[in-house]
This record gives sequence, C-alpha cells and structure tokens, in this order.
Amino acid sequence: MNAKVKTDPAQSKGGNDPFMVRDCALIALATGKRARTMKELRDFLENIAPESIYYHFWGSLLRPRFEDPEYHNDFAAWCAHNLNDEISAERLAVVDPSQFESMEDLRSELIEIIDERIDELDVLPATSRDKQFEFISSDIVVFATNHVINEPSELKEVIPGLSRGSIFYHFIDGRRRNPESIDDFRSWLLKYDDSYQDTIMGIAEIDPYFTSLTELRENLSGVFSKPMQEAV
Repeated sequence: MNAKVKTDPAQSKGGNDPFMVRDCALIALATGKRARTMKELRDFLENIAPESIYYHFWGSLLRPRFEDPEYHNDFAAWCAHNLNDEISAERLAVVDPSQFESMEDLRSELIEIIDERIDELDVLPATSRDKQFEFISSDIVVFATNHVINEPSELKEVIPGLSRGSIFYHFIDGRRRNPESIDDFRSWLLKYDDSYQDTIMGIAEIDPYFTSLTELRENLSGVFSKPMQEAV
C-alpha cells in the first residue's frame, strides 16, 4: 500500500478529540513482477516493495470471497494450488504477519522458509505461464463516514454497524500507521490514561489475522458490549 504511514490525527493521543470513523478501499496495482518457480518467487521477494508483501498478507481481507480460504496469504495459496507443493504451502500458511515488527522482518522470514524448501528439493516445480504468481501492490483510499464517537461508552452502539472497510482501516491498517503498532481503538482509549485498561486488554487479545473482517467486527463488539468502567 502506498498511502503515507502516519498517525491519524483523529486518533492522536492526548486531549479529548473524538474518534472520527473512517472507511477505506484498496486499489490493486500491478508491479509487473511474476514468478513461475519457488526460486523466482524468492528472488522477487528479496527486492519487492514492502507494500506488496503487505498486500499479499492483508489485502485478501478486503477482496471479495465466495468461500472461506484454506490459506490466509497469497504466497501459501499459490504454492498449494499452482505449484502443488503442500509442504511449502503449510509452512507459509502459519506465518502470522502481526507477530513481526516490520515488513522487513516478515520479508526475511518468508525468504528463510523458501530457501529451506529449495534446499530440500532436487527439482523445483514450475507452473504454467497463466498460473504465475503476480506480485501486486495497492493504494489505500480513505474517506470519512458520518460516525463520530465522542465517548468510549458509545463504541458499544457504533461498532456492530461499521463496514468491513472501517474495521480494516482502524483495526488492521491502524497498526501500520501507529508508531507503537497498535490499532486505532486502543490508541484512542489510551488517551484516557489507565481508565479503560480492561477494554484495552480485551482488544489486544483479538487475533487480527487468522479470521475474517466480519468475525473481527463481532469480536470487537463482544469486547465493547462489556461494561466499560473507568478506573478510579
């Protein structure tokens, strides 16, 4: 994604600023990079823009889905369905991008997994030209909504009605924009000092990756449906 990485002023820490709910959409951008073998995939990964790695792990959350995917990132899915390499697919499928501090750390992990698999194979499987892995990047388009949250207690009513794009922007992409790598909800609640620690801890326990945006919205709704008592 090519949007500038910065903290959203509406979710900035300090003061009594309201939480301005945003929505977003992704515009896919071709990079012209295509791989037919694991070796080519590895070589492109070494220098591809971090926005492309981000897209292939997180972008699928906003793409239309007609069934639950067996694999949560595009690299694993390609190895399984186009290279017929289940071992590579399984190893790549368990990589959780939320556990890495940066895209560069994630890049290194992917290359290490692929290098190990290449060393194990006597012959590298190749796919046909029409089934190559195509590296995609994207722009994130952000726009305002009519939702303005003035007090934490209002989150209970607002969250269940948020679009999938809003959940993605605030719960997923917020981690990329925040210097502390936390979502916008926790960032906003932290401006109240220690007042909502139970709620903040509840949000932190939600898995941001191995689930759908609809499930994430339901999980967030569950956290905010509990009494939000300010610490004395």
